[in-house]
Amino acid sequence: MYDVIIIGSGVAGVSAALTLQLYRKNILWLGSRALSEKIRKAEKIKNYPALTAVTGEAFVQSLQEQISAEGLLITPQTATGVYAMGKSFTVTTEKDAFEGKTVILATGVESSKSVAGEQEFLGRGVSYCATCDGFLYKDKTIAVVCTLKDKEHEVQYLASLAKKVYLVPLYKDVSLQQDNVESVKGMPVTIEGNKRVERLVFKDKTLEVDGVFFLKNAIAPSALVGGLQTQDGHVVIERDTSTNIAGLFAAGDCTGRPYQYAKAVGEGNVAAHAVIEYLNKNIKEE
Repeated sequence: MYDVIIIGSGVAGVSAALTLQLYRKNILWLGSRALSEKIRKAEKIKNYPALTAVTGEAFVQSLQEQISAEGLLITPQTATGVYAMGKSFTVTTEKDAFEGKTVILATGVESSKSVAGEQEFLGRGVSYCATCDGFLYKDKTIAVVCTLKDKEHEVQYLASLAKKVYLVPLYKDVSLQQDNVESVKGMPVTIEGNKRVERLVFKDKTLEVDGVFFLKNAIAPSALVGGLQTQDGHVVIERDTSTNIAGLFAAGDCTGRPYQYAKAVGEGNVAAHAVIEYLNKNIKEE
């Protein structure tokens, strides 16, 4: 069992991982080894101490060099669920399940807005994990809202099971071609149904479906963690970055504005120290 599982590889996650590594904690770090695409695309970073108008690409490269020098490893998997199990957590991904004594959410904020009904129908026809739930839709009709081209292999997997797949790509240059896959342009407005998903509604059309998959790099914290307190789409935290769930901490953009690198780095550091204090306290109590 890991001491801490960090979810997200933006600067908040980097900051937390570096601090916890210094304290020799057993870390599992889930995220992209390319780090934050949002940072990488920044033309200039002008408000970070000691950095004079550095490009986002250069900043990411420097972070990657530091991560490598400290011997840290990022596991390139997307968390699909975080489950509190008393004194530990189970974190699922599209491939595995991991156990940790604590968790730090550093997921950032979603670039694409949630669709109305997405949260309400989670587990009742809405899913974020193709390999976890795909088998439930064998020979059925589904819609797949895909935000990234590198998720097309998951669409292909779903197409191997489902009778019909409506692919809603929120990216350019769709390359997937399969007889039972139909590309649909536009952004969904709402998901409708009774006990389960029945329809995916657009401004100009409605698709009759048995389920909707959302394939993206990050899942909204409220969907990731059942019972997590949020406000206006952000995780509610105390000054020490603790949440309403014992052992679960959050840092960076997912906790709210300002969306600034300096703020995220600071919260990542605070979260790491809060984890250390939490672990020490629980070890003593045991």
